[in-house]
Amino acid sequence: MQHSAHFPWRDFLKRLAVIAIPVALQNLLTTTGSMVDTMMIAPLGETSVGAVGLCAQFTSLMFSGYWGFVGGGMLFFSQYYGAKDDDGIDRSYGITLSFMMLVALLFACLALLCPEWVMQVYTDKTSIQAIGVKYLRVVGFAYPLQILSMAMSSLLRSTERVRIPFYAAIASVFTNLVLNWVLIHGNLGFPALGVQGAALATVCAAFVNASVIVLLARVQKFPYLFHFRQHFRWTKAALKLYLLRCFPIICNEVFLGVANMVINMVLGRQSEQAIAATAVFRTLEGLVIGFFAGFSNASSVLVGTCVGAGELDTAYQRAKRLVFLCAGCIFTVCVTLIAVHQPLLTIMSLSGESFRIGFGMLLIYCVAAVIRMCNWVQNDTYRSAGDATTGTVLEILFMYLLVLPCVCITGLWLKAPFLVIFACCYIDEPIRFILMQRHMYSGRWVRPVTPEGQAALPAFMAQRRKSKKTVQA
Repeated sequence: MQHSAHFPWRDFLKRLAVIAIPVALQNLLTTTGSMVDTMMIAPLGETSVGAVGLCAQFTSLMFSGYWGFVGGGMLFFSQYYGAKDDDGIDRSYGITLSFMMLVALLFACLALLCPEWVMQVYTDKTSIQAIGVKYLRVVGFAYPLQILSMAMSSLLRSTERVRIPFYAAIASVFTNLVLNWVLIHGNLGFPALGVQGAALATVCAAFVNASVIVLLARVQKFPYLFHFRQHFRWTKAALKLYLLRCFPIICNEVFLGVANMVINMVLGRQSEQAIAATAVFRTLEGLVIGFFAGFSNASSVLVGTCVGAGELDTAYQRAKRLVFLCAGCIFTVCVTLIAVHQPLLTIMSLSGESFRIGFGMLLIYCVAAVIRMCNWVQNDTYRSAGDATTGTVLEILFMYLLVLPCVCITGLWLKAPFLVIFACCYIDEPIRFILMQRHMYSGRWVRPVTPEGQAALPAFMAQRRKSKKTVQA
């Protein structure tokens, strides 16, 4: 077994940076675009900011619906890439894309055909509902394009082609910003469309994102996206293995999506100032998650490729270090957010009570985010190594047995102050961190799907048991 003194830190950090930095920058670009969206919508009033923020929560529910397939797909992409199995990559991408597009079509239909019902689910404020309906009827056209881009990006990142999604994000964010400026307030002779203009800009940006990914992948002769026939040459055994490994991840995301929808329903029934503050907070939260996404993708690729290639001890050593590197990075981002909260919250139209609530949410989140992101990166590590069950079971159990009851009781029954309700959203994180760390050091999360990984597994587990006995002695 490798000891930390002999761990190749330089090579590890270099490979981490190559994967994590472009992904983090891509998400930072996207979040910056969302911040500018909020700033451009802010002159329309806190009601408009709150309405668009609640529509974003519906988009987050869609994210939960398809992210299980992204996580499952990356498990197979990275391991097959490590094993140099091109057929496995092509087949897994086809399965992943097909399921993701089913989710896209479902949510697009809900947004376009039933926007009133969607808004009634998230808030009881009729003024906010009316604005949200206008937004959803346009932005629903972006959902299939956004999910197509996500499917392609996950494949590119898993095969260490992280620059293509990054360049596409630059083009997409630039398009969104320019069209927001033109369409929201009616510049360059265009009519002022308000929130509908923001939604139309989002649709155009989604089209640009998908188009640039396809164009650059074709120019760089990236093979896997264009093996159309191979994508749909599924075998019964391959589909069964995919669904078996992905099922816990899919359940995790769907159950969490439903739980988060209930939480957002509770938050959406608080004061209009709290709803506006929540909308702004979600945008700033994207900065933290954006940096985390770099570690998430890095953990999936750096650990998953080693597991697929049969280098199980290397995967184990990398996984342990990714958790604490993630904690340091997220702590730095959180401290920076607190330091600059005054201009950030002010420029996004928060003042008085909404400003106070927004700042309180940031303080609570910055305490919880470090632990939360460590839990997430551990879960992503387990998934890429083949263990899609442990993190899922812990997350769902604590969400439904602890977090949801606390949020609903404080928000709907006790009518507690908003910040108390918000703090209950993170009450489970420290407990799960301890349990996830115990599982990390056991090594039982290493569960390969490739022949190379499976052949190396008995020796690796014997080594872990020996190491455990040595520590106990």
